Amino acid sequence: MKLIKRFFKAIVDHLDMPLFLIVLALMGIGLLTVFSATSSDGFEKLDKQLINMAVSGAIMLLVARTPPQTLMRFAVPLYVTGVVLLLGVALFGIVVNGSRRWLSLGFVRIQPSEIMKIAMPLMLAWYFHKHESLLKMRHFVIAAAILVVPIGFILKQPDLGTSLLIGASGFFVIFFAGLPWKVMLGLGAAGGAALPFAWSLMHDYQQRRVMTLLDPTSDPLGAGYHIIQSTIAIGSGGGLGKGYLNGSQTHLEFIPEKHTDFIFAVFSEEWGLLGNGILLILFTLLIARGLMIAAAAPTQFSRLLAGAITLVFFIYAFVNMGMVSGILPVVGVPLPFISYGGTALVTLMLGIGILMSIQTHRMLVKK
Repeated sequence: MKLIKRFFKAIVDHLDMPLFLIVLALMGIGLLTVFSATSSDGFEKLDKQLINMAVSGAIMLLVARTPPQTLMRFAVPLYVTGVVLLLGVALFGIVVNGSRRWLSLGFVRIQPSEIMKIAMPLMLAWYFHKHESLLKMRHFVIAAAILVVPIGFILKQPDLGTSLLIGASGFFVIFFAGLPWKVMLGLGAAGGAALPFAWSLMHDYQQRRVMTLLDPTSDPLGAGYHIIQSTIAIGSGGGLGKGYLNGSQTHLEFIPEKHTDFIFAVFSEEWGLLGNGILLILFTLLIARGLMIAAAAPTQFSRLLAGAITLVFFIYAFVNMGMVSGILPVVGVPLPFISYGGTALVTLMLGIGILMSIQTHRMLVKK
């Protein structure tokens, strides 16, 4: 009995309860919505998602028990490994649906870009922590180079959604490290001026997504189908929704990718504006808690890492909801803790584990 008590105490001591309860609520909503979206297939997807949650939860607990100083030691090896694997994808990657994103290691197939979602903020947080006492403009230039190299590989695959998330995670670290506003305004102006050039570099399907955003009805049965059907589902939910398992757009198979990227449309149709309000409150609480942990973190590395990871959760939610609502192009970003899938959930729970590690080890040191 004492051994069991000791075991559970070891787990609880490394859980940040406010963060854990928020994530638990989001994952509960996710399970209900995944089942609704896939109920015609029985319990297969639900069972798989439960396994995904169990695996990612175990990883979260393991990372939460790991001190931030130990996490910092993994920054450079993980980043270098990620870049080498991305190079391997460019040279020997497997092409699936026209995209070269996967690398076969014989016994398993991996997507190295997922590694960079955690490796990038870790690497940049380590870099700025190392140079904290004598930070100059050249350090920001080097940080930008660290960020650009993997993003270039990922854009080449092409994978716009993942490159956006990795770019955001790196930018947030650079921003929190003290990037001058003048530089940010200059970069914004340069980015605006480069838009015509960027347009010419985009793939045909990416250009179609942007044009479809402006006028989905221009191709209602092709590129515009996703947005049209998802916005119909969201609008038909009204104030209180049609009720759980009663979404007509969902169960008549009008919504594409309804259990992954477009799961927000399923949730909105069944729970309406009231359900969306609750979901937004939960995401707001998640981001607020993450920023509180970042603000109280004892080291530069912990502050930068916690702040970047928290705002990446915001980018995940904002981009997915905006994409499904028709105000952003479709880029293939899941709704965090809600969408079906194992890889993305593991990455997200890794991030939660890092936040818990930063918070609970700070509290343990105080004790």
